[in-house]
Amino acid sequence: MSKTLIAFFSRADENYFGGAMRYVKVGNTEIVVGLMKELIEADTFKIEMKEPYSPVYMTCIEEAKKDLRENKRPELVSYPDSIDEYDTIILAYPNYWGTMPCAVMTFLEKFDFSGKRILPLCTNEGSGMGSSVSDLKKHTSGAEITDGLSITGSQVAEAKPKVEKWLKENGII
Repeated sequence: MSKTLIAFFSRADENYFGGAMRYVKVGNTEIVVGLMKELIEADTFKIEMKEPYSPVYMTCIEEAKKDLRENKRPELVSYPDSIDEYDTIILAYPNYWGTMPCAVMTFLEKFDFSGKRILPLCTNEGSGMGSSVSDLKKHTSGAEITDGLSITGSQVAEAKPKVEKWLKENGII
């Protein structure tokens, strides 16, 4: 039987929504993960940094930009014991400077993804997937990477039909 893991990075606190800043208790990516959990059976793992970025949006993006420029790998709070039991991994993350957050790269570099199928999902405010899919391929040698799904962060509350369609197209539903 095929088993699915949803591994995700999400950021609450002050966020950018279509031109304005707003404080949120649950990040956009985590909201989308909640929608997926209503549609499919899957285990979840939240990728969390030991030293999170600032809760202030403008400071956070500068910290993330610095980490990306310096190719840093932030230390994570924890990791799954193993990903061996999963055939499919849905990897969900926000777009940070045109790609996935460095914390997601830290997670990816911990495991061997050979023979796994990875479905990337990226929340953003108009920048789409950026280079995250090609960057994902660099960190997951031997994995099959499917077409990604880009979701506008300020529209996550209405994203369930789009997520359901994507999951159906990829044979998860």
